[in-house]
Amino acid sequence: MLLGFVVLHLLGNLQFFAGPHVINEYGSKLRHLPFGLLWVMRAGLFFVAVMHIVTTIMLVKANRAAKGQGYAFKASVQSKVATRLMALSGIVLLSYIVFHILHFTTHNVDARYSNWMDGEDHDVYRMLVAGFSNVAISVFYIVAMLLLAMHLSHGAASLFQTLGLRTRKLACCLGCTAQLLAWVLCAGYISIPVAVLAGQYDTAYIASKGVVPAPAK
Repeated sequence: MLLGFVVLHLLGNLQFFAGPHVINEYGSKLRHLPFGLLWVMRAGLFFVAVMHIVTTIMLVKANRAAKGQGYAFKASVQSKVATRLMALSGIVLLSYIVFHILHFTTHNVDARYSNWMDGEDHDVYRMLVAGFSNVAISVFYIVAMLLLAMHLSHGAASLFQTLGLRTRKLACCLGCTAQLLAWVLCAGYISIPVAVLAGQYDTAYIASKGVVPAPAK
């Protein structure tokens, strides 16, 4: 479910390149889903994320209990960097998710976003341009997406094994597919802050709405 969200969220975000009216209309449609489905989905994702963290901790504890004691000599012969950094990448990603929500959803990071409207709903395009014009925020985002790719490259491969779809013959193919998927998603997410920092956005629209703060030095 989390992997599916990452894919769908990227497809929504990439509408940034279609222009302000397209992504603003997308944001408006999400906000006006019937029966409060947007908040239902948010609550569901929150529950799944918590369960992901809880079950990971349970698995680590079970592994340590089964092992009994540490290895006399520890050598990560077959362990990839992404595997060894799963805990660290998970913690950084969790920190970024909290910041991301405070930034673009609740507007605690920049209260001005609450007043930036396009019609009846928030001006998503302007918020993205303003937010990613800040170099520090863009760097944090890019680092988080790189760690997400490492996290997914391991997690997606493990998913096939958990579902019993990974065999000795398919192991290499599934592993490469997981790597490709992870880094394609990473490139898609990173393309937005990179485009903003490079000035590749609708400058006329932004100028008509007000001056976006200059990127942080």
